[in-house]
Amino acid sequence: MRTMMLGIVIALLLGLAGCGTTTKDRALSGAGIGAAAGAGAAAVTGNSMTKGAVLGAGAGAAAGAMTDEEDINLGD
Repeated sequence: MRTMMLGIVIALLLGLAGCGTTTKDRALSGAGIGAAAGAGAAAVTGNSMTKGAVLGAGAGAAAGAMTDEEDINLGD
């Protein structure tokens, strides 16, 4: 149950996947946003913050790299 909640929270927060105009910028910012979201979600659900940060960073980097600036852009 906790793992499922962690996944749902990370998925919701990854709606803000990345910012920047290049794929590299978007992947890096997505990783940072995902790591923070994963660690926060893990802390709330009682899971390992390290594991949450690692999972969130990976998912965030992928989400950031797969979007382009027309989809979502939080700025340069």
